[in-house]
Amino acid sequence: MNAIVLPANCPPDRFYEGGSNIRRFRGEAPGGDREPEDWVASTTTLAGENELGLTMLPDGRRLLDAVAAEPRWWLGDRHIERFGVDTKLLVKLLDAGQRLPVHAHPDAGFARRHLGRAHGKAEAWFMLTGGSVHLGLRESVTKGELLDLVRSQRTERLLDLLHPVDVAAGDVVFVPPGTLHAIGAGVFLVEVQEPEDLSILLEWAGFELNGERDGHLGLGFDVALEAVGRSELDPKTVRSLVKPAGFGASVLPARADEYFRMERRRIDGRDDLEPGIAVVVVTAGAATIGDDEPLEVVAGSTVLLPHGIGSILVQGSAELVICRPPG
Repeated sequence: MNAIVLPANCPPDRFYEGGSNIRRFRGEAPGGDREPEDWVASTTTLAGENELGLTMLPDGRRLLDAVAAEPRWWLGDRHIERFGVDTKLLVKLLDAGQRLPVHAHPDAGFARRHLGRAHGKAEAWFMLTGGSVHLGLRESVTKGELLDLVRSQRTERLLDLLHPVDVAAGDVVFVPPGTLHAIGAGVFLVEVQEPEDLSILLEWAGFELNGERDGHLGLGFDVALEAVGRSELDPKTVRSLVKPAGFGASVLPARADEYFRMERRRIDGRDDLEPGIAVVVVTAGAATIGDDEPLEVVAGSTVLLPHGIGSILVQGSAELVICRPPG
């Protein structure tokens, strides 16, 4: 088995609009107007689902089952020694056709204690387009104040509590667990995250969801808001979470290293990608991957690299975003 080019995996009927940028990026026919996320190399289901969200390999197997059957091939001994049979990785293409609601994700400790889950949900974004995002509180609030804003759905006040941040194509943003955030309308990005679907939704007016039922992970908001940071995030800290990616083996802020890694590589001729399970998103140009039976890839291709193929040759003229689990 060589590198694997993965087709789009866009769960339908999501609670927010989007998807046209994903299809255009991939060179595919338009899909539904509520398919704003492409789940790449996913061993994770959508919350409450048994199958939806899981990646199917070209041979008809679920990636989840393939990794369980041949963990050393997919992950390597050192990864298994540290993390077990767990890819520790989920990558998405996300196309915000409308502003996302203000929300946060729990950390691993909260997820284990309250939900029996193996991970929390840290995430990071590589911006394919510019736009605006909201990140972290501009002022501290009490749990009671947050509860009141949620129950009254004072959405303008919720959004106004967050730092507005302008981002450009080529920037990266790290969102630590517990940090309130919202992605602005029109933003298109590559997301790398811990492999869970755990969101605490503080607003739902104008979205196709029932926040009173689905916004609190089944715990009730009184418990769920314990996972949400309520302290002011000073402007210096916000700036440390947002930066131009540049090119290199580690383009995310250092705080992200314990959760996942993101590399950005410019190929001009030939280069080798190091061994290890990884997801490659081709963001520009065209190339071939592999030297025995090389795969042709172009901007919009998403490629899964199992550990067992070792170092792999890339030739052409292209830009790549390479997402990996923690080292």
